[in-house]
Amino acid sequence: MLETHDTKLTEDSVRQLVREEIQRAFKKDPAKKQACIISSKGTLDWAYPPLILATAAAATGMDVSVFFTFYGLNVIHKDFERKLKVSPVGNPGMPMPVPMPDIVSSLPGMTSMATTMMKSKFANKHVASIRELLDVARESEVKLIACQMTMDVFGYTQDDFIDGVEFGGAAAFLSEARKSHLTLFI
Repeated sequence: MLETHDTKLTEDSVRQLVREEIQRAFKKDPAKKQACIISSKGTLDWAYPPLILATAAAATGMDVSVFFTFYGLNVIHKDFERKLKVSPVGNPGMPMPVPMPDIVSSLPGMTSMATTMMKSKFANKHVASIRELLDVARESEVKLIACQMTMDVFGYTQDDFIDGVEFGGAAAFLSEARKSHLTLFI
């Protein structure tokens, strides 16, 4: 239970209290200091969750590894800004300014419109861009691991990826996951 005599908590004081609570939990169970995340989706809307969770975990003091496999490789590809799009087709949960029949969603240009709309909405709400999240992840020493098998299947080379990416197969991920208390598949 949070006890304080100061009724006006600032955002910084709340963050500090959260950090202290996490550190207390780590002292009880040191295995909780590591998180592993699998990123397997290659669209703009699916690029955010693993990066937001990874940077948040790193900010709380956890060692974090993100294993990018299959289409998740798009997130760490040098050309990610062109590759990461969001499609309204087959995405019934996507909020649109006006209701849109599926047939309209499949028209040429709708993916570009939806992608632009999502980027704009995120920017207006001051949500970090994918580039910013990747920069924060690297600055926070989050391990970004590209799946070597998937790279081979898709014909990628190490030069196709942003700086700071490590390369390994399933065994590399499992080695990280074995030490981890928290493993997420996104």
